[in-house]
Amino acid sequence: MADVHGPGKDPVAVLGTGIMGSAMARNLVGAGLPTTVWDRSPSATAPLSDVGALVAASPEEAIRDARLVITMLPTAAVVESVLFGDEVAEAFSHGAVWAQMGTIGVAATTEIAGRLGQLRPDVLFVDAPVSGSKAPAEAGQLLILASGPREADAVVRPAFSAVGRKTVWLGEAGQGSRMKLVVNAYMSTLIEGVAEALELASQLGIDDAKLAEAIEGGPLDAPIADAKLHKMERGDFAPEFPLEWALKDVDLAIAAAGDGTLPVLAALSRQWRAAVDAGHGREDVSAARLALGHNMRGGRL
Repeated sequence: MADVHGPGKDPVAVLGTGIMGSAMARNLVGAGLPTTVWDRSPSATAPLSDVGALVAASPEEAIRDARLVITMLPTAAVVESVLFGDEVAEAFSHGAVWAQMGTIGVAATTEIAGRLGQLRPDVLFVDAPVSGSKAPAEAGQLLILASGPREADAVVRPAFSAVGRKTVWLGEAGQGSRMKLVVNAYMSTLIEGVAEALELASQLGIDDAKLAEAIEGGPLDAPIADAKLHKMERGDFAPEFPLEWALKDVDLAIAAAGDGTLPVLAALSRQWRAAVDAGHGREDVSAARLALGHNMRGGRL
């Protein structure tokens, strides 16, 4: 493939091209960064070839010549399997940077960073989970919660600028993951609050649209709450941030804090698990509405 990106731009590899990873890869290509992609599902990478990304046949092939490797994989187990299975980590180029940008929890992040340090001490590890869902990812407006060696900043900055509106550096690797759990705990309680307010409105004979009108423009009109309120109101559960991954993040927060210290999140986890177990895990987190009241009694679950 001819070099259409211009000189002096470091190659980037993206491992994991689901909802978030594919949007990020598109923005990297759009910023003129030579981008190679890989996913466990070939159908996830095929559309990216059409916009100018190179599609690798394996993770080892994807990272071999990359200056920056971004992982956007769903769980710690998948990250470990992909990067440390089949000696893939040995394929990092000398002095490369690995930006782990999925949400996999604090303990797993620390373990992976330590394992990489023993295996490839020349590779810099940046813990940089992102805050935002499908629409911000597509618009290149993610919040990046970065932590790790600051000498990696020069390498990651062009890519982070392409996919995010802001990068906050938080200290040593692991701090980004800690902050992400806190941010997502806040987000999750807002979304469950919206779902339960709508259920109460239903029980009291209040029209959903009137609730939205009453809140609009006031101090309670948080953008994420407003967006999910309208999705719930419309019965639109098309995935922007799948419920199963939101539940995963809630459970990671509970585990990190210790049993019994987050009673509201623990109750929320039970509610969301009911919806996931009923088959709504791949729907949007707004499907939390389906675990409440008349939806349960009416058999939607």
